[in-house]
Amino acid sequence: MTITTLLVANRGEIACRIFRTCRDLGITTVAVYSDADAEALHVREADLAVRLPGSAPADTYLRGDLVVAAALAAGADAVHPGYGFLSENAAFAAAVQDAGLTWVGPPVKAIELMASKTRAKELMAGAGVPLLAPVDPATAGPDDLPLLLKAASGGGGRGMRIVHELGSLPGELLAAAAEAASAFGDGEVFAEPYVERGRHVEVQVMADAYDTVWALGTRDCSLQRRHQKVIEEAPAPGLEDALRTRLHDAAVAAARAVGYRGAGTVEFLVSAEGRPYFLEMNTRLQVEHPVTEAVFGVDLVALQLRVAEGEPLPAPPEPEGHAVEARLYAEDPARDWQPQTGALLTLEVPDGPGLRLDTGYVGGDTIGVHYDPMLAKVIAHAPTRTEAVRLLAGALERARIHGPVTNRALLVRSLRHPDFVAARLDTGFYDRHLADLTAPGAGDPATALRAGDPATAALAAALAEAVRATASPGPAPTPTRFGAWRNVPSQPQVKRYRSEPDGTELEIAYRTPRTGTPEPYEAPGVRVLAATPDRVTLEVDGLTRHFDLRRDRDRLYVDTAGASYTFTALPRFTDPATQTDPGSLLAPMPGTVVRLAEGLAPGVAVEAGQPLIWLEAMKMEHRILAPASGTLTALHATPGDQVEVGALLAVVQEGPGPAPVTASAPVPEETA
Repeated sequence: MTITTLLVANRGEIACRIFRTCRDLGITTVAVYSDADAEALHVREADLAVRLPGSAPADTYLRGDLVVAAALAAGADAVHPGYGFLSENAAFAAAVQDAGLTWVGPPVKAIELMASKTRAKELMAGAGVPLLAPVDPATAGPDDLPLLLKAASGGGGRGMRIVHELGSLPGELLAAAAEAASAFGDGEVFAEPYVERGRHVEVQVMADAYDTVWALGTRDCSLQRRHQKVIEEAPAPGLEDALRTRLHDAAVAAARAVGYRGAGTVEFLVSAEGRPYFLEMNTRLQVEHPVTEAVFGVDLVALQLRVAEGEPLPAPPEPEGHAVEARLYAEDPARDWQPQTGALLTLEVPDGPGLRLDTGYVGGDTIGVHYDPMLAKVIAHAPTRTEAVRLLAGALERARIHGPVTNRALLVRSLRHPDFVAARLDTGFYDRHLADLTAPGAGDPATALRAGDPATAALAAALAEAVRATASPGPAPTPTRFGAWRNVPSQPQVKRYRSEPDGTELEIAYRTPRTGTPEPYEAPGVRVLAATPDRVTLEVDGLTRHFDLRRDRDRLYVDTAGASYTFTALPRFTDPATQTDPGSLLAPMPGTVVRLAEGLAPGVAVEAGQPLIWLEAMKMEHRILAPASGTLTALHATPGDQVEVGALLAVVQEGPGPAPVTASAPVPEETA
């Protein structure tokens, strides 16, 4: 059959990406959206859209019955699941087909066979795919450590635990099972050896109904946080030809074993010794599929549609060059990867040969609390890995992103880290390097020289603000040009800024002499060459630098070659009314209080670093920790509370007190 109208049962950047292919093929597009997504980009880009009442995923995008009804109401003849939500739900795939709609995905039976990791491993063993031997937790001994506990169903790092000590195994089993049951409705957990310094390598497969199965090369996805990928590339670098061939053959065998059709990914763990082990098969398109598309010159969504229409695959393409993808998240890596929300004022990523941007946001959109914090994927393709990595790092560095904190600086520093440059990759990369990668001033010294430092950027902000204050309403002012500054009789003015997100406070002095043009105060080696409220050009120690500025209320965003800075303008004097009591625990983001430590109540003792309150926001759980050992003197949080950023949750008074409260069994921070 020919697909004429396609509903995408998803949201955000994947829905926008699928719509792009549909437009190229002349297919009418249908979006579904929750109330929280009423103004989302994927809704604006679709030809038709159907509302799913509610905001929580469980009430909207996870309601297969509502999605099928939406497809029928819109006159769609096919459904594409994207990834996440219902994309690997066999019952949903069956419901789509039972409604007379074309399912753009693998057979229901293949989804069922691969849905349970334990059953999938049994099937793969029969197909000759290399596996890690399972470990029975009941009989595990010291020689079996470390162990990896994994949920039998689902993915995305949920229900996953690493166990280094036998004494912690029972508690970690309970916690993993509880999370798995909550996230997937299935509390089954299994154990296997944990491969330290292993690489996450996967193979993209594409299959049709005529016994054709492609293995479209390898991808390395080893750079991960909380078991979720951050940077991916194709082909996986540094693999021996024999290992690459073995991975391809194993992936094809896995696809044939389940009668696969469409796009899928077979994931492997490769040990430091070069031995591959099957992890799982994702029966859907992957987030990182663009790197494979770039290297092989294909459109995987178009091929999915072709296979769904019953057409055979053409001759397999040949690979060319190297591609790297970085996931741009609204999150703060230096603060336990806390997701960020709020208005995204600007999102501008350079365009050019070899660059691609997949996003579900544009400047002016709002990042809410209900869904994954990924803003975009930036992809670079070039003839060599070195060129692709350099192109991607440069594009991210030159991007203008104003609004919530993002992981942009971390991505740039990761791409330029010596271990990444040398392709020394494994899943422990961020465990070892995160502190250095997020330290203030970390990064390439040459880049820092081009960009200046936060104090120089803050000086540019202060001068721009001074020009703004003296500019009269009307057309944009002509840039004020300056010679070298000199001492004049006027008194210096002081601006105070807090650098975000690290919280460093900066005090900038400048003066406005009788000429009316502001200049730095006691700043040897600095010349102001031009200044407007939106752009300042400084010469610092003989180097000329341009600073572009944008203000949004008390926030100032400063972009310059090699770096971007965010400052919060502070009052000259601290207002005592704005101060919080010492030991106050404030909500770091808007979210829902999901649980408290067992027995937590005013008057109980707590220990420094002890988890007290769990917040859920943007598909993750975040622990609020005691800042010091002492007594809980106030508790304003109860499970189910919706709290805003900065809300007072509790107060801990430092000092000796009664016996500490006992924390309940640990729960995972990651729920996505």
